[in-house]
Amino acid sequence: MIKIYGMSTCPDCNYIEEQVKGNSQYEVIDIGAHVRNLKAFLRLRDSNAAFDAMKRVGAVGIPCFVLEDGTVTLRPEKAGLRPRPKDGEGASCSIDGTGC
Repeated sequence: MIKIYGMSTCPDCNYIEEQVKGNSQYEVIDIGAHVRNLKAFLRLRDSNAAFDAMKRVGAVGIPCFVLEDGTVTLRPEKAGLRPRPKDGEGASCSIDGTGC
């Protein structure tokens, strides 16, 4: 099962969640739904090099994918999904407006 860490207020996360609804190959974990989810995500983010670039630019690093082999990636394609099209419109999770 592929774990997806995200948040319901993140447009990139919502785009991904729509793709996996009803698919038992994916588990969506909303980091805003409970503090235990946030803690699990922060442990992952604090200890995995996949987040280094995100942390440097002040991004959260969601959606985040933990593949079945334990690999952590921020690329939806690596989890068999499509990224949200970059149309320049809509909400954004980063301070600079570039995305989550």
